[in-house]
Amino acid sequence: MNDAMLKALTKGRVRLGDWTSRRSRDRGQTAVEYLGIIVVVVAIVIAITGTDIGSTIMTAIKNKIAELTG
Repeated sequence: MNDAMLKALTKGRVRLGDWTSRRSRDRGQTAVEYLGIIVVVVAIVIAITGTDIGSTIMTAIKNKIAELTG
């Protein structure tokens, strides 16, 4: 094996190692991000169902469906 090929393979191996170590560090962070998204969605659903906005939206949807179906 010549020097150029050895250097290229070593460089690729180092980059692959860096990439895999970064992926393993991100696992916990993504779980926290998903939890945050779920909390936001639940808050929006509670806000819609707990106020008159929910019934207004439901009425508008029913009206549009009735218009489309005739």
